[in-house]
Amino acid sequence: MAGGVTGYAAISARVRAMYAELLTPQDMIRLSDSPDFQTLFSTLKTTSYGPYLDSLKDKEINPKRVISQVKRKLADAYYSVIQMAPESTRPLVKQLYRYYEIGNLKAVLRALVTVPSWNTTETTAWDRVRDVLFPMGSAAVLPAQAMVESGSVGTAVDLLRGTPYEETLSFAMRRYSAEQNLFPLEVALDLGYWRRLWAETKKLSGQDREQGTKIIGALLDMNNLMWAIRYKVYHKLSEEEIINYTLPFGYRVQDTDIRAIAAGADIASIITRIYPDITDVSALLENPQTGLPRLEYQFKRQLMKQCLAAFVGNPFHIGIPLAFLVLSDLEVQDLIILIEAKSSNIPDEEYRPFLLKTNPPS
Repeated sequence: MAGGVTGYAAISARVRAMYAELLTPQDMIRLSDSPDFQTLFSTLKTTSYGPYLDSLKDKEINPKRVISQVKRKLADAYYSVIQMAPESTRPLVKQLYRYYEIGNLKAVLRALVTVPSWNTTETTAWDRVRDVLFPMGSAAVLPAQAMVESGSVGTAVDLLRGTPYEETLSFAMRRYSAEQNLFPLEVALDLGYWRRLWAETKKLSGQDREQGTKIIGALLDMNNLMWAIRYKVYHKLSEEEIINYTLPFGYRVQDTDIRAIAAGADIASIITRIYPDITDVSALLENPQTGLPRLEYQFKRQLMKQCLAAFVGNPFHIGIPLAFLVLSDLEVQDLIILIEAKSSNIPDEEYRPFLLKTNPPS
């Protein structure tokens, strides 16, 4: 049975068990109060991340390795959900997981254009890249090492034949060849990813489609809005370029909203209309350098609120597994902020305002 009580009985119980293992606001505050990286690591080992950190040897206890192990827990969560999800919903969950492979692909491409500065006797370009890649496990389709070692972007893209990225990058390579800039490739990957994710969401039916649209739609809206705002405020792109580099669909954010931003309409009024709970938008936009990260934080709080709402009411739909995965990702984002802050001795006031779990939406 694809969905319904029978299809969701096992996965609902499993997801709720994993959900119970997520860090509480009190856990995150306790971690935030760690005076240094080593104390943070020791405290993190007492949480559900402990089994992933226990395998690290003393010489491996550094920010990069700890972050990699934290991500492994997220990867395992995806693996569990994909394996247990009703067959009709599995393509959507698999596509959601490809977000991390898109990140890996971008990292590989960036490495290829900066390889000369990485040539040392102690390490290779692949050694450097491998440390930052998301641990996709058996779901990976990228020949990442071969791509890095190919020596050029063109040759690396040729190695993607037969993968979901072949068509997207082959088309975008025309602009890359002319401009020698990775921007067209990265934009093409992003837009292709979200178009396919939205298409998989719309293939669902009933409660799966309704609940899945809310979660995926909230994610898509946040990304699309931030793209449009950054393109307009930071990069000063033309109206046509902004429209071309964003998505013409969404859940609460519509094509007319994106086009209005592109055309120069008041961004604050658009955001306030869509998200009445977000206040002081005008003040945040006055200083984009510090304000846009804070605005994105507010969007993430709206996303978190949507995910938490999925756990109320009927549990037999794909919304709960999707919400759990998104909440897990947001938790990992908090932990990465903490790990990097504690290892770099960043003052509390600079990073605490960006921790979602210490101030969850009501």
